[in-house]
Amino acid sequence: MTMGAPAGCGPQITIAAWEGRKQSGLHPFFVIADPRLFDQQVPVQTIDSPNAAHQCFANALPVLPIRIDAFDMLIAGTPSGDFAAAIIKSIEMATAFALRGEASGVVTNPISKAVLYEQGFAHAGHTEFIASLCGGSEKTIPEPVMMLVGGGLRVALATIHIPLLKVLEHLTPEKLAETARITHRALLNDFNISTPRLAFTGLNPHAGESGSIGTEELDIINPVASTLRAEGLNITDARSADTVFHDALSDQFDAVIAMTHDQGLIPVKTLDMWGGVNTTLGLPIIRTSPDHGTAYEAAATGICRSDSLVAALKLAAELAENRAKAHV
Repeated sequence: MTMGAPAGCGPQITIAAWEGRKQSGLHPFFVIADPRLFDQQVPVQTIDSPNAAHQCFANALPVLPIRIDAFDMLIAGTPSGDFAAAIIKSIEMATAFALRGEASGVVTNPISKAVLYEQGFAHAGHTEFIASLCGGSEKTIPEPVMMLVGGGLRVALATIHIPLLKVLEHLTPEKLAETARITHRALLNDFNISTPRLAFTGLNPHAGESGSIGTEELDIINPVASTLRAEGLNITDARSADTVFHDALSDQFDAVIAMTHDQGLIPVKTLDMWGGVNTTLGLPIIRTSPDHGTAYEAAATGICRSDSLVAALKLAAELAENRAKAHV
C-alpha cells in the first residue's frame, strides 16, 4: 500500500483497515510510509522487505519506512508540497515491488495531483505515473484503462479527466477499440470471466436515436463494435446510457464501457458511494485504489471512512489470485 497524501485521509483509513483486518478478512498488507504517521494510534512494526509483513501483520501494522523530512509541519487536512517527494517515492517503491513479484499488487492511497503539480510532477495523474513506471526506460508504456467496481457494476471509461467539450478529441476509433480489448482481457484474466459480455454506452442521449441526436454512435462507436465482434469479442453497439446500467445489473453484461467520466461514475457512486473501487486495467501489475480523493476536510476532523480502501484491498487480492491462476 502506498502512503498517499500524508495530510489527507490515507493514514486514518490505513489504520482503520488494519484495525478491522479480522472482521474484513483482509490478506496481509504493508504500507510504504513514514512510521510516525501511525505509531501513536496502533502498534507498528517497521520491516525491511515485503516478506516480513506476513510475520507481524496479525499483531502490528507493517510499515516499510520512508522519511517525510517536513514531518513536524504536517497538519491533518492541510496539503503541502513539502510532502511531495515522499509521496512519489512511496508510489515508485510499491510499483517496483509489484513488478519484481515481491508484492501481489499495489493499493494506492489518494493523492492530491494539484499539490504534486506545484512541485513539478510531470504526469497527468496517479494512473499515468504508475503506467510510466511499469513501462520503464526501454519498454512501451502500457495504455491504462480506468475501471470502477461497485454496486454490482464494472464500468470502464473510454475518456477520463477531460472537459466535455474536448471528449471528441480523445474518443477516436483506435483508442475506443483498444479500451475494449484491454477491458475484455482483464475480464478474462483478472476477473475470471470465461466469456465476457461487454456493452458500449452511447455518447448522446438515447444513443443518438439513429443520428437524429448526434452521429457519433454511427460514425465512431458502432463501427468499432462491429470490428471488435469480427475479432471475436461479445460487445454491443452503442446503447442508451439511461438504461444500459440497469441491464448490466440484470446480468446481461459483465462490464459497461462508458464514453465519459461522469457517465460511468454516477451509477457506481449512486449504488455504492462508500465501497466503490478504482482499478487500473492494462498494466503488468494489479493496481486498485479507493474511489475517492484525499478528503482533507474529513481528515482534519478525524471522520474518514475506510470502506473503499478495504474494498480496494479485497479486490486487489481477488484479482491477483485470478491472474495467478490464468498464468498471466
